[in-house]
Amino acid sequence: MKGKQSRRRFLTNLAAGGAGWLILRDSRSVRGMPANEKINVAIIGVGGRGTWFVDTIPRMENVVAICDVSEQKTAEAYKRWANLADRFAASTRQWESSAAPTFRRLADEKVPSFSDFRVMLDKMDKQIDAVVIATPDHTHAVASAAAIKAGKHVFCEKPLTRTVRESRTLRELGRQYEVATSMGNQGTASGQFRRALELIRNGTIGRITDVHIWNTGGGADRKEPPDRQPVPDYLNWDLWLGPAAFRPYHRDWLKRNLWRDFGTCQLGNWASHTANLAFMALKVHELWSPDGASGAEPVIRIRAESSGINRLSFPRWERIEWKIPTRAEFPPIAFNWYNGAALGARERIGGFLGESGRVNNKQMDFAGAIIAGTEGTIHATGHNATFRLLPEDKFRSVERERPETVDRSRGHEMDWFIACRGGKPAWACFDYASALNQFLMLGNVATQFEDTLEFDPLSVKILNNAQADALLGSPYRQGWSL
Repeated sequence: MKGKQSRRRFLTNLAAGGAGWLILRDSRSVRGMPANEKINVAIIGVGGRGTWFVDTIPRMENVVAICDVSEQKTAEAYKRWANLADRFAASTRQWESSAAPTFRRLADEKVPSFSDFRVMLDKMDKQIDAVVIATPDHTHAVASAAAIKAGKHVFCEKPLTRTVRESRTLRELGRQYEVATSMGNQGTASGQFRRALELIRNGTIGRITDVHIWNTGGGADRKEPPDRQPVPDYLNWDLWLGPAAFRPYHRDWLKRNLWRDFGTCQLGNWASHTANLAFMALKVHELWSPDGASGAEPVIRIRAESSGINRLSFPRWERIEWKIPTRAEFPPIAFNWYNGAALGARERIGGFLGESGRVNNKQMDFAGAIIAGTEGTIHATGHNATFRLLPEDKFRSVERERPETVDRSRGHEMDWFIACRGGKPAWACFDYASALNQFLMLGNVATQFEDTLEFDPLSVKILNNAQADALLGSPYRQGWSL
């Protein structure tokens, strides 16, 4: 055991089998929690997406600390807890009324709050068992790494990291310190997601021939950085920047997905959900394992077209193709991503949807995935939490709501808590999520070049373009590291 031994921790072995068929090739020990004790959780990032965890985690486990660089967001978290306590106390629903005292305690006692997660982890080391991270994309890696090195179980919101090599590092740290990990692509827990995975793998829709994933959001394509503004008195701007290069404050920098230095745009914000089903079901993650590729050259080739190369911001539209070699029992295949008003996207997607797509154009709007086989097509929604089988008449009798052979989920966050207690790894554990995120972040590298890039997932290198290879990582400011 290489990490610190925290309060009440003990070594347990992962249950035999379990998620091993999906992700892991062997069982590894993790530090588990006794089943009858609450897990002490710290939440890093309590605004934006973090409000979901402020509302949710106290109903499941014991929140002992919160951390945010904004004093305003910290105050709002306490206020949310007070409001929930009032509302639940008057509720006729048993689960809500029973949760009211927990929220009241959090609001009244004001669990410790911090602006720097490093200080929190140091001062509260013995009180914290697990950490939830919902900060902007560029600080996911440093916060996750610090928590793992402190021996804490880690749940990190999507995208796992901003860069490819950060994802690889988190995978290795998770293995080294033997902690339970998970990324927040919540559609993974859906019964329909897991049933669709079975239908793809058991041949119900035949041999898979096409994968198309889309999102209409596009990028901001900002050409110039914003000017200087005074830093709000409630914000620690230096800590918000974290490992990123210093620059004067402007509120537009906080809109992370406008900028490559801070965000990942729709590939991280949405494709973490939308590409998940095809990536997992077709075992693309196996290419990141030494024995996962069936061929001699497990190289992924990526080519992008876009509205124009922009190294400050993201293009207004992009079309990216990943050519994926043979792995496990699956032959080579291409994944196609369309973002914004990508050329030809509507026509290609509409061709797979057939009459149903033409009758209801909403089926093609915003986000979704097409996984087409020789016998039928799966059309999944943006989170991959629900899907249709096409043609509908042909598959009307096929079960779609719940899996028949793979594990059912207790809920995405609950699956992680089960792993924290020594149970099976979460399906979105960093062993898997690292591969998915590396795959997607390669797309953000590809949109900065005109040529096809060749990526070796085992060495985590771009083989044919040194400039692109350098963009797989990012330099950190002094005082920040993984």
